[in-house]
Amino acid sequence: MSAVEETRVRETAPGYRAGRTLPLRVEALRQWRRRRTMVMGGVLAALPFVMIIAFAVGGGPDGGRGGAGGADGRISLIDTATASGANFAVTCLFVSAGFLLVVPVALFCGDTVASEASWSSLRYLLASPVPRARLLWSKLVVALGFSLAAIVLLPVVALAAGTAAYGWGPLRLPTGGELPAGDSVPRLALAVAFVFVSQLVTAGLAFWLSTRTDAPLGAVGGAVGLTIVGNVLDAVTALGSWRDFLPAHWQFAWADALQPQLEWGGMVKGVVVSVSYAVVLFALAFRGFSRKDVTS
Repeated sequence: MSAVEETRVRETAPGYRAGRTLPLRVEALRQWRRRRTMVMGGVLAALPFVMIIAFAVGGGPDGGRGGAGGADGRISLIDTATASGANFAVTCLFVSAGFLLVVPVALFCGDTVASEASWSSLRYLLASPVPRARLLWSKLVVALGFSLAAIVLLPVVALAAGTAAYGWGPLRLPTGGELPAGDSVPRLALAVAFVFVSQLVTAGLAFWLSTRTDAPLGAVGGAVGLTIVGNVLDAVTALGSWRDFLPAHWQFAWADALQPQLEWGGMVKGVVVSVSYAVVLFALAFRGFSRKDVTS
């Protein structure tokens, strides 16, 4: 609904308030009841248990080599996965942050507007009347909320399952030394927060594409595909310092939060890059949707 239409509604309906249309709780409940939300939550919650079973069947994360590490004698996060519940949670975050956690973010943010268009219900929402900016704002906040919940769910379940399987103890660091158990949880929380911020680029891509197409799969797949392209470009070392401007270049900077001395440099740069891209993409989504001729 345009500003002119909103003014006309306000004149004919004195009790009308744009800010009260499409409440967040209503949109959140609608998204919660969708099957894809349940399926994605189940997949993320099941991953830690799948890894525990894999370690049990394989004789440990090192495949029964007795903790020798890799061929060069170095110890990785995978090699310390069964040292404690905290180590197991960090390992689950490490193996999923590059791709698996991209999927729920792209799904929740890419499906939110495009699905309404595919169901031919978007125009009816706008005719309710719900202002376009209000509709996008409600859907974006709820989508980001579900994305955050998905990113938090995995390490929380992993920490609980890992503690039950391997015990509660300090976080053993691959670089040597360890963090006390009491310090490992806040550090893990900081790492999860950074992962969420780094995924804002994927969220922005998916949300922008969701306002441009009536095909939810196109928006979700496009966001995942472009994220993969960013990862590929980051692997091209010939780009040199240009890689610093790629969000993918900083996606594992959260590992700095797990050092004996907390290091902020990489995480701060990653946050700046990710937020900058996300703000531009969200702005494009709002600007484009405000001028779009909605017929679906």
